[in-house]
Amino acid sequence: MTTQVRTRSPEAEALDLAVEHLRGLQDKAGWWKGELATNVTMDAEDLLLREFLGVRRAEETARAARWIRSQQRADGTWATFHGGPPDLSTTVEAWVALRLAGDAVDEPHMVRAQQWVLEHGGLESTRVFTRIWLALFGLWSWDELPDMPPELIFLPKWFPLNIYDWGCWARQTVVPLTVVNAIRPVRPLPFGADELRAGLPAPEPAAPWTWKGAFQRLDKGLHAYAKRPNRDLRRRAMHRAAEWILARQEDDGGWGGIQPPWVYSLLALHLLGYPADHPAMVKGFAGLDGFLVHESTPDGPVRRLEACQSPVWDTGLAVIAMLDAGVPADDPDLLRATDWLLDEEITVKGDWSVRRPALEPGGWAFEFDNDYYPDTDDTAEIVLGLHRIDHDDPVRLRAAVARGVAWTVGMQSRDGGWAAFDADNMRTLATKLPFCDFGAVIDPPSADVTAHVVEMLAAVGLSHEKPARRGILWLLKHQEADGSWFGRWGANHVYGTGAVVPALVAAGVHPGSRPIRRAVDWLVEHQNADGGWGEDLRSYRDPAWIGRGDSTASQTAWALLALLAAGGADEAVDRGVAWLLATQRSDGGWDEPQFTGTGFPRDFYINYHLYRIVFPITALGRYVASRS
Repeated sequence: MTTQVRTRSPEAEALDLAVEHLRGLQDKAGWWKGELATNVTMDAEDLLLREFLGVRRAEETARAARWIRSQQRADGTWATFHGGPPDLSTTVEAWVALRLAGDAVDEPHMVRAQQWVLEHGGLESTRVFTRIWLALFGLWSWDELPDMPPELIFLPKWFPLNIYDWGCWARQTVVPLTVVNAIRPVRPLPFGADELRAGLPAPEPAAPWTWKGAFQRLDKGLHAYAKRPNRDLRRRAMHRAAEWILARQEDDGGWGGIQPPWVYSLLALHLLGYPADHPAMVKGFAGLDGFLVHESTPDGPVRRLEACQSPVWDTGLAVIAMLDAGVPADDPDLLRATDWLLDEEITVKGDWSVRRPALEPGGWAFEFDNDYYPDTDDTAEIVLGLHRIDHDDPVRLRAAVARGVAWTVGMQSRDGGWAAFDADNMRTLATKLPFCDFGAVIDPPSADVTAHVVEMLAAVGLSHEKPARRGILWLLKHQEADGSWFGRWGANHVYGTGAVVPALVAAGVHPGSRPIRRAVDWLVEHQNADGGWGEDLRSYRDPAWIGRGDSTASQTAWALLALLAAGGADEAVDRGVAWLLATQRSDGGWDEPQFTGTGFPRDFYINYHLYRIVFPITALGRYVASRS
């Protein structure tokens, strides 16, 4: 009698290899964190900040400049994402930073950048934030920038344009910038930037009956006030702004865990007279240095600055991936991750409580330290993982999950959807300001976040309760005409659709229903010839790119998660899985130079280095389970 040996499928073998690769990336403390790559504006502004504060050093300048040069393309430009179109403001900031590093204007790479900038509008056409950096060094006039008075901080929360009408990332940036704007410092550099001026005349003001025209005229009034402000009111506003900033500094020295409010808060405190050895300044710079990535290259050592770090998010996704891969719920690596996540639970109230004062704290943030700004997206994903863990302290685990669920439910917006950081942060007036020409400044509900919350509520048995039902209706209402869903925090319709379909099915929407089948059809229609899926970030600006782009591991996984949940597209699923197997590296990971994460749609994008491993593991795990 012979015994048949059951061989593992290629998919299961690939899954095992990927899981081992993921295990090897875990920190001994229990967390995972992939690099969060963005663009060279982070490095240019880091050098400019250090120059302004008088702490820039030659070696760090050389390393940053070497990195900036390495990212320049043949046409002399820099982009905001891999393979993306040239970006004017990024190219200008990189050029100025390289001048600071000693690069001469007549060097070929500098000439190419200059020529492109001049052909595309020059300094006059850059975004407001770029011109603020230029103004700090006398390369642009403060008089030609929109005015944001610090008295803004006194506006009550019910009044239009109060600071809580801004998204959390925007309010943390705006408050310190009002201080900088009020002081209007100028510290000249030993070079100018006239080489980048195109000589364009100022644009004609818009009609006064339009929002744009009305705010342009309001800005003139604010400039007039800035020349003769009420001294007592201005002094008290500056003092209140300083208190507000200091109260929100996190344990790691940062503000909000992200670069913009961090650097502008350091600038504001410095201008308000806080010395370099003040504890807030010392802690702030030490934390910022922790965002630096150092690397050796054939041209010499480089350093680059992460705009943010994502350990809580990455760890939550890694836990889900391993569980979906069939790793036991009491696996030691999962238990270490669980213990770390439990220690990261937010137990204090933050800015979200302005709109929800009676809501008790709970949930998780994105970063190592960001207690003022937990978010519903992280909380939903972490609950999705933690509620499946077999922990040796189940009472503690269940209590943390319950608090996370309760806090997330309490953050539902009045329209039934969920935003990332705030509830009912939907006033669009701030978006009309001349100051707001870059990035999202409000935090309305989005399909991807709402989907993650709905999926979480279904997982903990609350899919029939009113909050989940309202969330489901919100998702159905916001399906795009082509059958997809827009992705606010990931690229783009592939991400949104990959989040919504599994959530709706988990919450009880029949896989054969029309919304689900339309989404499946959209995904099948947008599968690439090689079997994978990809969507270029240009889809946020140009609808022709929606669902189109080079195949990537993370986006292929997102599409597979939707199709596996919906069923009925076996051929497309098999082709997608085959693409993942064919492109897997020998160490179990995948290459993904493309950016598939979104910071601000249309403006700021992210390459999450862990996405290329956690999402394929989740997709392969569910595929293997469905075929067993």
